[in-house]
Amino acid sequence: MSQRLADTFTRLRSGGEPGLVTYVTAGDPGYARSRDILLALDRAGADVIELGVPFSEPLADGPVIQRATERALAGGMTLAKTLDLVEDLRGQVRAPIVLFTYANPIYRFGIDAFAARARQAGVDGVLTLDLPVEEAGPLQARLAADAIDTIFLVSPTTTDERLRRAGELGSGFLYGISRLGVTGIRADVAAGAEALATRMRKESRLPVALGFGLSRPEHIRDVVRFADAAVVGSALVDVIARAGDSPGVAGEVERFVRWLKAPPGLTARTGPDAGERAHG
Repeated sequence: MSQRLADTFTRLRSGGEPGLVTYVTAGDPGYARSRDILLALDRAGADVIELGVPFSEPLADGPVIQRATERALAGGMTLAKTLDLVEDLRGQVRAPIVLFTYANPIYRFGIDAFAARARQAGVDGVLTLDLPVEEAGPLQARLAADAIDTIFLVSPTTTDERLRRAGELGSGFLYGISRLGVTGIRADVAAGAEALATRMRKESRLPVALGFGLSRPEHIRDVVRFADAAVVGSALVDVIARAGDSPGVAGEVERFVRWLKAPPGLTARTGPDAGERAHG
């Protein structure tokens, strides 16, 4: 298991602070800017960084992340280059880095080759979006041999039995999607989020992260009442899309993440700076 992920969730649980998992697409809007963005996320206090591997058929992603994937692919980003990016930054980024991918790129790369390269690069965990827990054993075993966590995605329709299996086979944390459908920015936290988190805690001892649609500081504070961390993806990718391939994109990202994590009194004064533009 990844020591960085274990230490991060131990710190969050013991300190009672809101955990924030941030998602960005590798190579969006380009390799150099992506590098700057990851450093900005770490400076801003992201507790875990989810780095999306661009894939040509991102069926579970909404339009914001689909367009980010298209930009990254057009720029020549691949799984191999994503791993190069992680290795390039690993000594400078404190936060654990989790690859968020579909199964096809991993299997084309080769499970053994992927696990060895991911360990060399400093990857802490892998979430394979479309790989069912029933078929994940070989990949999980190979990643575990290299101290890389296999993280599973669960939803409100996941049965208790499958949720229990994900908790047994997985490590690092469990990622719960609090609503059905593709990714995208929402105005509020899903009504079933707390019920899902309760089920996840009942069936597994792993830390719980909840996401899908979160975009504001109050969303983060609401979710961490019953989860260890909140996941923000589309809203952050939208900040990047609006800034484009400009020198200021990393600064916009940093301001937005600091806004998400700021105490309530401070967010009221600073929200319109970066946060309001992200979804308004």
